Amino acid sequence: MPFHAHEVFEDAWKSGPEAERALWRGLAQLAVVLTHAARGNRNGGATLLRRGAAGIAAYGDARPYGLGIRELSAWAEALAGRIEREAEPVGAAETAPRLRGRPDGPDAADSVR
Repeated sequence: MPFHAHEVFEDAWKSGPEAERALWRGLAQLAVVLTHAARGNRNGGATLLRRGAAGIAAYGDARPYGLGIRELSAWAEALAGRIEREAEPVGAAETAPRLRGRPDGPDAADSVR
């Protein structure tokens, strides 16, 4: 499933507005890394997690589409460290956040699980 999300994000990255391309590229990188991690590509996985987190960081205050970018970046950094520490591949299903875009508001902080 994460690879399918990568495909959707990649399409948005390549065809979306210029102002949002870094956001969609970062989200695509975060999605595909779960596939890398599950296959045991530890170095590539950790590198892409950090690259994806850096790519979306500039959008943290804006909360595009109601997404909790700060929370997502923190998850990516923590997962990168876990991938580097653990010898076994990290399962995509157990680590993937659930993105739920919502309008900004009092409940918007809960948009990454």
